[in-house]
Amino acid sequence: MSAQTAAAESLDKPPLRIALLGCGVVGTEVVRLLREQATDLAARVGRPLELAGVAVRRPNRHPDVPAHLLTTDAAALVERDDIDVVIEVIGGIEPVRTLLLTALKSGKSVVSANQALLAEDGAQLHDAATAAGVDLYYEAAVAGAIPLLRPLRESLAGDRITRVLGIVNGTTNFILSRMDATGAGFSEALAEATALGYAEADPTADVDGFDAAAKAAILAGLAFHTRVTAKDVYRQGISEITASDIASAKALNCTVKLLAICERTINAEGQEAVAVRVHPAMIPRAHPLAGVGDAFNAVFVEAAAAGSLMFYGRGAGGSPTASAILGDLVAVARNRVRGSHGAGESSYAALRILPMGEVPTRYHVALDVADRPGVLAAVAGAFADEQVSIQTVRQEGRGDDATLVLVTHTAPDSALSATVRRLGEMDIVRRVASVMRVEGLTSD
Repeated sequence: MSAQTAAAESLDKPPLRIALLGCGVVGTEVVRLLREQATDLAARVGRPLELAGVAVRRPNRHPDVPAHLLTTDAAALVERDDIDVVIEVIGGIEPVRTLLLTALKSGKSVVSANQALLAEDGAQLHDAATAAGVDLYYEAAVAGAIPLLRPLRESLAGDRITRVLGIVNGTTNFILSRMDATGAGFSEALAEATALGYAEADPTADVDGFDAAAKAAILAGLAFHTRVTAKDVYRQGISEITASDIASAKALNCTVKLLAICERTINAEGQEAVAVRVHPAMIPRAHPLAGVGDAFNAVFVEAAAAGSLMFYGRGAGGSPTASAILGDLVAVARNRVRGSHGAGESSYAALRILPMGEVPTRYHVALDVADRPGVLAAVAGAFADEQVSIQTVRQEGRGDDATLVLVTHTAPDSALSATVRRLGEMDIVRRVASVMRVEGLTSD
């Protein structure tokens, strides 16, 4: 049988009917791809994919969607008996949680791009999908079009993942890239990102790290077979990063990136645990992540057998995100044609989530101090008292004042934080000018 004949026969079969919740930038692209690629999608799935309804708030704002498909009653749409798959691109927690639970419990598979909901209530959604024997897929929730979640869940299912490290928020990466390239401050770089459409009118979710923390929770859960929520993720945003911080990084031949870091580690009792954190960090310019600019995303996955893998591409935008959604749609549609479902949640390991204070890390600390004998010894003593070892020290004099720049060896974050607090209380320290974590530097 020729490919053309197979495709034609697929189009003659009863369609799988799709409900779309939300039709903004991403939803509009989903509608376009469903229409333009209808023949190819039918051939890949084995049956046509038919858009049966689109839930929106303002139907008059969607002239490209046939009017008979538009509805303002999302609840009624997901409850329809003729719907096979629900695609959700609304975002937020409620009413989406209720809508998706209704869909799953009534036997509909779900494709979602909602990292906030999945990071908060992924366990409940997975339980509902498992109970109903349907699929819950969400490749588009992390890193846009980059194939990342399915490799973690399926391709690397036979391996032991030890670390996931990456840039998962394009807005903050654009801002930090512009600060590094131009010397601009945070406010100026944010204004540029907003003007170019990389930042929302309210950028809080991005610049304060909420978006990246939700994505880190999803990545850690998949990588380490442990339920991780956004509340388990240590989070620090980039709004306090200054042009001076960027300049300090350059002096160390480093750059600053907002990183999501998920890793297996060993706690104080010698037991395996998971540490998940999002924060700005200095990384060497030789590190592959240092060259990831503008609004791109990149994620490293380190596994025992596979070694180091890097996933890179556009992490947001209508077309890239819609591409990931269509990929999930094809997968769940194929499963429904076969009368099966894909791999569900794997949380058997149930590892302890390590609090940030117990996580081993390293600090870059810049101090404005009095330039007189004994200052360096006193500062070093504060580090020694907290059992924090110093790797490098650089001093720059300015008359009666000086700047000390120190990079530590690895120590528990609580010890490093306590050291910084002590330094701030010392008479010889005029100001703790900058504190930033460091990743990827060689420690000897």
